[in-house]
This record gives sequence, structure tokens and C-alpha cells, in this order.
Amino acid sequence: MSRTLIFIGGPTASGKTAAAVQLALALNAPVLSADARQVFKEMRIGTARPEAQELHSVPHYLLGHRSIHEPYDAARFEEEALALLEKLFPHHSEVIVVGGSGLYMKALANGLDQMPEVDHEIRIQIQNELNQSGLTPLVEELKLKDPVFAQQADLNNPRRVQRAIEVIRSTGKPYSEFRRGKLVRRDFDMVWIGLDPPRPLLYDRIHQRVDRMIREGLMEEVISLYPFRHLQALHTVGYTELFEVIDGKTSMDEAINGIKQNTRRYAKRQLTWFRRQHELHWQSEFDLAECLRLIKA
Repeated sequence: MSRTLIFIGGPTASGKTAAAVQLALALNAPVLSADARQVFKEMRIGTARPEAQELHSVPHYLLGHRSIHEPYDAARFEEEALALLEKLFPHHSEVIVVGGSGLYMKALANGLDQMPEVDHEIRIQIQNELNQSGLTPLVEELKLKDPVFAQQADLNNPRRVQRAIEVIRSTGKPYSEFRRGKLVRRDFDMVWIGLDPPRPLLYDRIHQRVDRMIREGLMEEVISLYPFRHLQALHTVGYTELFEVIDGKTSMDEAINGIKQNTRRYAKRQLTWFRRQHELHWQSEFDLAECLRLIKA
């Protein structure tokens, strides 16, 4: 039996979930989520986890199965996803991977560089620095100690910067020295599909999604998670802005506008990452017939 992994990537609110469900129904295929935040069971509304109807129409995996109190990263995702594929491929010729976390997708497709162990105390110290002083001092440290990686990295991504500084301080070596980029050979074929709606449409969808989250009770979800705001998982658009409302630092209207603006910025960063992956077949709107053609080619 042939084994094909179909990746559907793109920015937030581009229609990836609906596309994955449509394709899964056509192929009788299961869906694996590649989303760095939708894995957390406590973060349902703010991560725009798929609706119950979408989840019931086709089998979905790696959604809401972890707690924010458990460490989770691309390496753990790769391990879990590969184990699932070994169970799924004997029964399905195709499996669909959908999400906006490009690094998770790349880990599953190509593997990850083997990184050194990070000293736990150093990790806690850096997290405290990030909480107290923000991202800027860590970015400046990264530029000084590893200019090579600093030129390549998304310096607006706290987790990327934090991870690099953890390795630098633990080993005394630049993070870039450990990034050799050796590809792992997988025993399945891969097809990459990217969704890139016209910018006005994408932004309108983002704004509508944020408004819907607020109506569905995002503020109540954020209040329930406020005691754990120091956790890495909650350093996320939609949560950080509303934490500031609770702290009295901003108004609800300002926070909502901030969520929309920061989500637009996040979508731009996602597109930048995915566009660097030359194997993607881009569509402005999901085209099922074209996708089926690509898969069968």
C-alpha cells in the first residue's frame, strides 16, 4: 500500500481546517494537527480549535491531548506523530497533516537537529528574565553571541529566541553550531499544499474570528488561566493581551484591537516561513480537484 503524507499549511484563518476536512472526506483519510497551541486542552477558544462538527466528521489526532503544565515542543510532536503514522498507514494510503506551526511540520517531514541538553536552572532563569524584562534584552544577547542565527531567526518569536539563548548559555557555543540541517529520509511520500488567501479576505477572516472568540467566552477562558500566565504556552496572542486587561493595564476594546493586530502580524510571519519551503503548491482558495490531482500525480 502506498503511503502519502499530505501537508496543508498557511497562515491562521486561511481555511486550513475546512480544507483538511474536505480532503479527508474525499480520501477517507485521518487528520493530524500540527499546531503548537491547539495541543493544550486548557486553551480551546483562544487557539481556535476546530468545531465539534469538524472533529466528528473525520478522525483528528494531536488536539487537546496535552496540558499547559507539560513541556511540549517540535521534538515531542515529531515523536508522537511518527508513532501515530505507524498505526494509521496500514489502514490508510493517505494521512493529512494540517496546521500553522511550520517547525512542527518540518520536524515530521525532515527530522530535527540533535540539540544538547539544556540546564534546567538556566531555562528557569531565562524564563524569569523574559517575564520581567521582555524579549528585547534576549534578542540583543542573541545578536551578540550568535549573529549567524540572529540573521536567520524570527526575532519576534519568544520561543525561538529563548531556545537559542538556553543552548548558548548551557554550552558556551553558538546555537547555529548545532543546526546542521541534515535531512532524515522518511518512508512515505509527501505533498505540500499552501493556502494564501488575498490579504483583505485573510484580514477580514482574522477580525471575524477574534470577534467570535470574544463572544464564545475567551475572556472567561483567560481568567481561568491567569494563575498560570507565566507558562510558556500562554505567551500567545489572544491571552497576553487579555492578561493586561485583568492587570488593569489596558481596556477591553484596546485588547481586542491588539489581538487583531498581533494576529495579522503572526499571519505574516507564518506566510514568510512557509514561502521559504519551495515544495508547497500554493492556492488562494482550496481547490479539492487540484489537490487530488497533485496527490495522485
